[in-house]
Amino acid sequence: METRARTSQKQRAASVEATVAEIKDSLGEMWPPRIYRERVRAERTRAYSLPATSRNARIEIQHTLLGIELKVGRRRLLCPDLATARYLATFARLGCKSVAVPYDITRISRLADDLESAFYRMMLLAEHASEGRGKGFHRRVRARLLHDARREIEEIGPGPAIPQFNQNTRQRRA
Repeated sequence: METRARTSQKQRAASVEATVAEIKDSLGEMWPPRIYRERVRAERTRAYSLPATSRNARIEIQHTLLGIELKVGRRRLLCPDLATARYLATFARLGCKSVAVPYDITRISRLADDLESAFYRMMLLAEHASEGRGKGFHRRVRARLLHDARREIEEIGPGPAIPQFNQNTRQRRA
């Protein structure tokens, strides 16, 4: 009886792994760690630390009198603009502890759009792939996708805390 239980656990794990691999293949260039590697880390960035979250932590963007705030669980993070809050919210949903934020603020809005759509597409594909298989299977697929994305982003790393500036200019003396 124990061998039957072990066999079914191996089949479930293989089934979850196969489903996750299928979702990653269908996402292609829209896989969030790939966007992070190719479009964020390729530029000059600064590191940003996000607070540790629990699995059920709510992530909200709030408009206050002080400006835009990203609420992660019970912690509030002041953000300079809505695009940065949306960008950081995507990584908070993935459960990342530290990420790279592009130094060029004009690019953050487009990256936030792409990362948000990639995240929600990943969740929709997980829901679609686990359709008819039960809630437990759906939770395992979703958890595995989030774990893989978080692990890959952590492997890429947040980059330096302060971006490097190339100062090639010389001032003339009058």
